[in-house]
Amino acid sequence: MSQFEIPTRIESDRLILRQFREDDWRGMHAHYSNPECTRHTLGRVLSEGESWRLTATLAGHWLLRGYGPYALEDKASGVMVGTAGLWYPADFPEREIKWALLPEFQGRGYASEAARAVQAMAAAAYPGQPPISFIHRDNQASIRVAVAVGAGLENEVDFRGGRFRIYRHPAG
Repeated sequence: MSQFEIPTRIESDRLILRQFREDDWRGMHAHYSNPECTRHTLGRVLSEGESWRLTATLAGHWLLRGYGPYALEDKASGVMVGTAGLWYPADFPEREIKWALLPEFQGRGYASEAARAVQAMAAAAYPGQPPISFIHRDNQASIRVAVAVGAGLENEVDFRGGRFRIYRHPAG
């Protein structure tokens, strides 16, 4: 029996969703060092050291919760394009599906494709417990992804000095 509650690797048409490897932090730094990518999530860009630590946090989430975000790898090129998966920091209202793409891979449908793969996996692993996506109300790109994969607006709450929307994913 695995120490994890969910598969450590799943696939979609164009993507391999896998656990993080050490060298993935450099790709994630392309996301975390971009002010447009971090405006609605972190509120600032990260240094290389901070990007390494946050990528290590994504990987470590698996050990603490039994599940976590995946690194997204393009099947055709083998290039890491971002992250998506289940995420539940201690101060979040509940388990969510998160996604974040490196800037050069945005707008290609990777976030929606990955979110759908995670939805299917989560429905199998946690039947009757559809996750949320917890999105800053000004993050129109992420809101479009949530709506595109069938998540519905459930609530809006104050969180970490901002207004965040709770989008509930379909049950399965």
